[in-house]
Amino acid sequence: MSIQVKNPGIYKALLAQLDKTARHNRQGSFKTKKRYYDAMKRFCRFLADNFHLQKLANVNGKHLAAYVIYMQEQGMSASTIKTDLAAIRFFHDKMERTKYHLPSNDDLSVDLERRRFGGVDRTWSMDEYSRFRAACLADGRNDYAAIACITWYAGLRIHECFRIDTAIAEQALRENAITIKGKGGKVRTVPICGNIRLELEKFLAVTPRGHKLFVPDDVQTHNAIGQLQQYIYKVRPTVQDAGSTRPMTHHGLRHTYAARTWQELVDSGVSRLNASLLVSQLLGHERPDVTTTYLASLKEDKF
Repeated sequence: MSIQVKNPGIYKALLAQLDKTARHNRQGSFKTKKRYYDAMKRFCRFLADNFHLQKLANVNGKHLAAYVIYMQEQGMSASTIKTDLAAIRFFHDKMERTKYHLPSNDDLSVDLERRRFGGVDRTWSMDEYSRFRAACLADGRNDYAAIACITWYAGLRIHECFRIDTAIAEQALRENAITIKGKGGKVRTVPICGNIRLELEKFLAVTPRGHKLFVPDDVQTHNAIGQLQQYIYKVRPTVQDAGSTRPMTHHGLRHTYAARTWQELVDSGVSRLNASLLVSQLLGHERPDVTTTYLASLKEDKF
C-alpha cells in the first residue's frame, strides 16, 4: 500500500536527502538498516505534512517532541517510539552540516513511558483526579483542570482535547454531546455531563470566536500538548496515591473512562461483548477487542 502524503513534493525532496545519506551507510545489519530506513521514511512524511520542512539537516528538538506526541496518539508502543527516535538520531549523525543538536530522550519536552509488556493498569483513582484538579487550580492552570475533566468524563485523547474550538464547544452544549475528529480522521460523538458543560461554558466566555479553547494564539498545538504532559510529570509525586506504581499520564484518564463506562454498562445488564463494543466506539476504535487494552484495572474474569 502506498504512503498517503498531503505534501508529496516536500516528502520526495526529504526522501531524496534520506536516500543520499542511506547510500553511504555501512553500519548495522541488513535488518537494522531496513528498520531504521523505514522509520525515517515515516518521519519524513510527518515532517512534510506537519512542518513543511525542506531540509532534514534542519531537524531540531521541537520536531522530535511533536513526532513523539504523534506516535503516542497513534497507539505506538514505548519500545517502537524509542527505536524510531534512535533511527532519527542515527541518520541525523550521518548527515553533513546539520543545524541543531538533537536532545536526548530525557531532555525531550514530552514524557516517554518506559517499555512495558502486556496490559498495564493506567487508571487514575478518584482521589488522584481530585488532587490533580486541585493542583491545577492552585497553579492557575484552569485549562489543565478542564482538560482532565473532559477526559475523565468523556474519554477524549489529548490531541482531541486541544482540538476543541468555540464551534465544537457550542455544538456540544446544544446537543449535550461532543463531536470530535480523532485518530485517522474518524469522527465520533460522545455524550457530555454537567461537569463538562460547566468547563466548556467557562472557556467559551473567554475565548474569541473561531479560536481553540486550550491553545493560546502564540503557542503551537504540539507545544501546548507537551507542556501539559510535562505538568503532569511534575505534579505526579504530589497527587499520586501513596504506594501506587501505576504510570500516571493523561492517557490514563482515558483508561479510567473506559473501565468505568464498561463496568457501568455491564452492571446495567449489557453483555460483556456489547459493553466492549460500545466502549470501543466511544473511544474512537472499531473493534471490541481493542477495549481489553483499557481494562487492565479490572479482573480478567470480568471480560
